[in-house]
Amino acid sequence: MERRVVITGLGAITPIGKNVCETWKGIKSKKCGIDNITAFDSTRI
Repeated sequence: MERRVVITGLGAITPIGKNVCETWKGIKSKKCGIDNITAFDSTRI
């Protein structure tokens, strides 16, 4: 039996963009998605 794969779309939610287009623009502009953790106490991690 022959197996086929169909790609119906692309999606991306990243620190530098909420969709594929924004993420690609962030990559091209050398935007960094790494930062310090500030949402909770990370001293015991």
